[in-house]
Amino acid sequence: MADRKPPLLAVLILPLILVIVGLAELNRVMQNPNFAVYRTVDIIQLLGCGVCFDVAMVLIYHRGSRGANLRNTLVRGSNS
Repeated sequence: MADRKPPLLAVLILPLILVIVGLAELNRVMQNPNFAVYRTVDIIQLLGCGVCFDVAMVLIYHRGSRGANLRNTLVRGSNS
C-alpha cells in the first residue's frame, strides 16, 4: 500500500500561519510597558510550558490520525 502524502495545507500553510500569529503576539507582549519587569525565570518557565503543550498537541493529532487510518484499513479489509 502506497503511503499518502500529507496535504499541502497541513505541511506549509498552517505552520506558516502559526508562526505569523506567534510573532504578532510576541510583538504585542514586547510593546507592553510591563515587559521590562518580567523575570528571566518566568519567561523560561512559560516557554517550557508552551513547548510541552505543543508536543502534547502534536502527539494527540498523530495518534488520532493514525487511529483513523487503522480504522479505515480494517473497514476496507473486512468488505473485500
